[in-house]
Amino acid sequence: MIQNVVMLLWLGLCAVQDMRQRQIANTLTLGVGLLALIYLLWTGSTWLGAPRSDGGLALVLALALTLPGYALGRFGAGDVKLLAALGLASNTEYLLGSLIGAGVAMVAWALMHQWLGSSHVERGAQVSTKQPFAPFVLTGYAACWFWIH
Repeated sequence: MIQNVVMLLWLGLCAVQDMRQRQIANTLTLGVGLLALIYLLWTGSTWLGAPRSDGGLALVLALALTLPGYALGRFGAGDVKLLAALGLASNTEYLLGSLIGAGVAMVAWALMHQWLGSSHVERGAQVSTKQPFAPFVLTGYAACWFWIH
């Protein structure tokens, strides 16, 4: 239980930074990834209690699913590092659930934005074309946690 709360707080920090700066600091991604790796090697399980092999598989899946998107310019480096750290700290179920939830949240956001129309966007405001991904990962993780428990 407390492990999931810590994960939500970490993802929340990443989401806020991604929304404000359109990037995630290495201290939040690589730092947590390193801590998750040390914990995994020290205890033999992930932060959420999955076996070492499941954490390793989740890391490989995270990289396999995000590196092609990074190469095509669809994901930023921070997104790749965020999901790699998430994989090391959790398991394949949470990683895939977070990604599926993030995809559903992105579609819902796009539909809502389309339904509201562009008239609600301030005229003359500098709006970045890069959509922050971490808030959707946070939403996906929270939905996955709710679904599993």
